[in-house]
Amino acid sequence: QVQLVESGGGSVQPGGSLRLSCAASGSTLDYYSVAWFRQAPGKEREGVSCIVPSSGRQAYTDSVKGRFTISQDNAKNTVYLQMGSLESTDTAVYFCAAAPLPYCQADLPASLYDYWGQGTQVTVSS
Repeated sequence: QVQLVESGGGSVQPGGSLRLSCAASGSTLDYYSVAWFRQAPGKEREGVSCIVPSSGRQAYTDSVKGRFTISQDNAKNTVYLQMGSLESTDTAVYFCAAAPLPYCQADLPASLYDYWGQGTQVTVSS
């Protein structure tokens, strides 16, 4: 079983950047696919990006391609989401999630993920 803790959220102006961290404990992330989801008020949770730490395979939803980068630090058992050129539409609570899958796709449903962090708020506003 893996425990996930997100950090790095905050408030930023449009065009700004933030880096989110998802620190795992209880198990190495080598056995999991890790995804970032977000949920804005009144909207469904949507997949943003995912990575398979054992292979490095990555995927992104279309709305963040070229602006967000997912990465991993195996030594720290941590996955990051570097977010740039932030827009007001990126405002949401961001969650990291893990599933024992050897692959990932940005549009995989949240129901496939077994383990979740508590979420971190990202607010993009002028």
